[in-house]
Amino acid sequence: MEVIIRKRVVLFIATLSSFLTPFMGSAITVALPSIGREFAVDAVLLGWVTTAYLLAAAMFLVPFGRIADIYGRKKIFTCGMAVFALSLFLSANSTSLPLLVSFQALQGIGGAMIYGTSLAILTSAFPLGERGKVLGINAAATYSGISLGPFLGGVLTERFSWRSIFLAGLFLCLMIIAIVFGKLKGEWAGARGERFDLIGSVIYSLSLAAMIYGFSLLPSTFGMLLILAGGLGLLAFFIWETRVKDPVLNVHLFLSNRVFAFSNLAALINYSATFAVSFLLSLYLQYVKGLSPQSAGLVLLAQPAVQAVMSPFSGRLSDKVEPRIVASAGMTLTFAGLFLFAFLNEGTALNLIVANLSLLGLGFALFSSPNTNAVMSSVEKRFYGVASGTLGTMRLIGQTLSMAVAMLILTLYLGRVQITPEQYPLFLEGVRTVFMVFSVLCFLGVFASLVRGRLR
Repeated sequence: MEVIIRKRVVLFIATLSSFLTPFMGSAITVALPSIGREFAVDAVLLGWVTTAYLLAAAMFLVPFGRIADIYGRKKIFTCGMAVFALSLFLSANSTSLPLLVSFQALQGIGGAMIYGTSLAILTSAFPLGERGKVLGINAAATYSGISLGPFLGGVLTERFSWRSIFLAGLFLCLMIIAIVFGKLKGEWAGARGERFDLIGSVIYSLSLAAMIYGFSLLPSTFGMLLILAGGLGLLAFFIWETRVKDPVLNVHLFLSNRVFAFSNLAALINYSATFAVSFLLSLYLQYVKGLSPQSAGLVLLAQPAVQAVMSPFSGRLSDKVEPRIVASAGMTLTFAGLFLFAFLNEGTALNLIVANLSLLGLGFALFSSPNTNAVMSSVEKRFYGVASGTLGTMRLIGQTLSMAVAMLILTLYLGRVQITPEQYPLFLEGVRTVFMVFSVLCFLGVFASLVRGRLR
């Protein structure tokens, strides 16, 4: 009975945390035009509100996953929640865009501590036969956060201000911390006693930061140099990890575990091709269509609402059907939705946008839970934190690259100017180009998903 109660507490805490982080990300997206007006900044600078969070989280996710495996996943999870809460309070009181971006970076560090542990704790608490089901519930919580984020973010922005979004997140964050201290007993540390690879972690974090920041500066020469430096740094990291006794990231998982390697690659491609969809459509709906933040949030609700409803089903399905089949079908539907958005124009009907967002939501739901199940079930227990951190890193790098591609293409079409009615035609051309690039990426992702091999 005690084990059952413990499982339920783990599932409840993991579900709440999986709701919180995407809720904050999607809620602030719909508030970006309001933030831009208050601080008088252009669309490219606005993108850094999202990118700073993603960059910081990507830098620290794998190291914190490894630290959690060594010193305790619950301990790192709780510290992450505390950092996240502090960043929300500071963000709500920002007086300039640089300050807000800095606090979003701090939020990303807290998010890395949460991402790198919550999924590992959940996987540790549930056996293989139940894993797809609980991962589906966890994914449903993620998509519920994404679903409610635009709507509630729009309501809060319209009736109060964008700052109230951070205060709402702070309340939920403090509630999770209270439940952890009051109800979650025990600890998980599958690699207790092993050493933490500080040198490898520093090389990894700095190389990843250089590469992702370089993408945001393209097409400048400095941006290309940063990408090159980051790539060389990651190569040095790979060589270092093959030689150190206790690596921060066991690169042999990629070399010897085909399911693990290609499932992570599929995740990277999927998020690279999809994350900026909400960013682009939020700008399109509010600028071109003239919708209020609340109305735009209602339209954007379609995609994650379908994801939330369908994710538990796809998670259970992946316990019975080979995950690569379900995930590949989801990637194919996602490709179809992105390709249709490549024909977006000023006269596109809202019901068509909602229908296509629903198609994307179904594709995401069929891909995400089975793909996560494949990654976490392909490794030993002592690698759960690293596997969770690696998958989260693929997600965050993909999300960051998605924003970088979107901002680069918008910059090439618009320059660094605020979006006004005179720029709408160029803005729409840029948006269509972004969606075409994303659809090509997703088409390639179908093949990466199919060749991963069998899990069972």
